[in-house]
Amino acid sequence: MMTGVTTLPEDLTTDLHDLYRHLHAHPELSMQESATAELIEERMGALGYETTRIGGTGVVAVLTNGEGPVIGFRADTDGLPVAEATGLDYASTDRGTLPDGTDVPVMHACGHDTHMTAAIGAATLLQQSRESWSGTVVLVFQPGEETAAGAVAMLEDGLWDKVPRPEVMFAQHLSADLAGTVNLSTGPALAMADSLEVVVHGRGGHGSRPESTIDPVVLAAHMIVRLQSLVSRELAAQDAAVLTVATIHAGMKENIIPAEAVFTINVRTLDERVRQQVLAGIRRIVSAEAAASGAPEPEVRELYTFPLVHNDEETSAAVTEVLVAALGADRVSPRVPQMGSEDFGALPEAIGVPGVYWFFGGLPQDVIDLPEPTPSNHSPFFAPVLEPTLSTATTAAYEVIRSRLG
Repeated sequence: MMTGVTTLPEDLTTDLHDLYRHLHAHPELSMQESATAELIEERMGALGYETTRIGGTGVVAVLTNGEGPVIGFRADTDGLPVAEATGLDYASTDRGTLPDGTDVPVMHACGHDTHMTAAIGAATLLQQSRESWSGTVVLVFQPGEETAAGAVAMLEDGLWDKVPRPEVMFAQHLSADLAGTVNLSTGPALAMADSLEVVVHGRGGHGSRPESTIDPVVLAAHMIVRLQSLVSRELAAQDAAVLTVATIHAGMKENIIPAEAVFTINVRTLDERVRQQVLAGIRRIVSAEAAASGAPEPEVRELYTFPLVHNDEETSAAVTEVLVAALGADRVSPRVPQMGSEDFGALPEAIGVPGVYWFFGGLPQDVIDLPEPTPSNHSPFFAPVLEPTLSTATTAAYEVIRSRLG
């Protein structure tokens, strides 16, 4: 039985529930969060925070309350191209347009709506308790987390030159764990991610005369199979890495050997040495397989890169103490490093300050106990319960920020 159940003032709880339902019903795609940014500016301005638009659809809200430390907290704002199937009465029916012009459904399938709601809830508590603390709070509402574009866009737009530089940065994320619980890692928390596109060049021709062609489909197949040996046969068992080939496209008709095949690779690593070894191995293998088939050199293009999210050890220990005091020891637990990725790490790294990133659960026990796999982040069925999810996330954000203020 969990102890220390978190409660917020009734009027704040009602307000946050309404805000969450609105955000959930109206998600926007990465780097297109215009209406979301306007809503954040309106809400934070009403609380007395000074807002600045940075990185297109990014918003930074600053509350200065006398002399003292500068503390940063990030919440991400973008949705995903997912057709919601939760059946909620506030389910999203909104649509968006991908950069290539494709019309798609949009859903907050990763919980960024809870992140924004909890950040605004914490901002409200901080504003209401100004007589008890001094310093500056910098809340970063970051777009484009899902595409690794948002943190970079804000940094390139001069984020830390336009707002006070914090001495520490915090962030949190919804997970498919028990609602009301929080967990965090010490050291590596989330993996680096590299996504690559490989363009395999061959020589097209008639399907009945393969001898006159260089078949890029067969060649790509050899590359894909061989690439799996990078993790299984070239890395030490103690080195963590994941290599996934999730897309392959070639040809238009079954009796025409195409001139080109394209596939994409996603790599997750927790150590820079391992990362460089895998990336170098990818280029070596695709080049060697092409040479073995007498094919031109393939093209390897970088699509995006996520940085490592590293939880500063000393700061993580302090955060754990705060969370235990606020929520109860049985609601806070350690978490092993995850192979998922995030761009949060770029924000503290850019100014050389420590960062800590934790997770809060959002599912009830009866859903977790179902025999079928539990709906998780990015699933069209992912439906966190409002409570105690939002009160826990709001309290966690508020208490951690408040613990660092004068």
